[in-house]
Amino acid sequence: MVFYANCKINLGLKITAKRADGFHNIETIIYPINFSDIIEIVPSNKFSITFSGLKISGNVSENLCVKAFQLLKYLYDIPNVKIHLHKIIPMGAGLGGGSSDASFVLKSLNSTFKLNLDNNLLKNLSSKLGSDCPFFIDNIPTLASGVGTSLKEISLDLRGYFVALLLPKIHISTAEAYSAISKYSESYNFDFINVNKINLWKEDLINDFELGIFSKYPELEKLKYRLYDSGAIYASMSGSGSAIFGIFKSLPELNFYDVEYKIIAL
Repeated sequence: MVFYANCKINLGLKITAKRADGFHNIETIIYPINFSDIIEIVPSNKFSITFSGLKISGNVSENLCVKAFQLLKYLYDIPNVKIHLHKIIPMGAGLGGGSSDASFVLKSLNSTFKLNLDNNLLKNLSSKLGSDCPFFIDNIPTLASGVGTSLKEISLDLRGYFVALLLPKIHISTAEAYSAISKYSESYNFDFINVNKINLWKEDLINDFELGIFSKYPELEKLKYRLYDSGAIYASMSGSGSAIFGIFKSLPELNFYDVEYKIIAL
């Protein structure tokens, strides 16, 4: 079975508190976009995983696809498989690529082996792998709160718009991004966010990670404002960075020769 594990962007991101367990409470709108890793899973006598595409750092045993398989193997004694991951979504970009891979592996194994796990259970299982993972089970526009695992579907439809996704060669870990946070935000009413008020997003939808990250990587802030200069209605860093995106009403013509970018229909 071959499937495509798409990424996400964040429309506003408020960090409201540091918890006693060391994690942080956040509020953010998460929106899926069609920029994907490619994963193949086939039956095998022995479990294995192989990679192509972008280089994946770290120990293979820590890969979230491996952890997703091991979780279902432990709970449901599923047969072994061979996983091949063709990596396209950059790591350390705030796009949730690794989380998406893990969640799509869970969904694929659930379907392949007819485990009949509903999405609520899959979201609960995926939360054991990472706080971004549950979003990718339903994979629909969502308001996320708590550590990112409390999810509420929202009726936000950006079809007909385009997103320009800038992919600078900067890797920002989640720990690095949180270490730059010096104060916390008040809880925010995201309920007003709808496409009819998209012209207000520039002032109202703020990513709290930007202040600290932009002070360390000023080139990222410059990319954001170059998107506005190019006609974006709204531009922001996604998640904890380093990806920068802009939303456009029509297909943009960009002359960004110094950074890799993708233009994606929403």
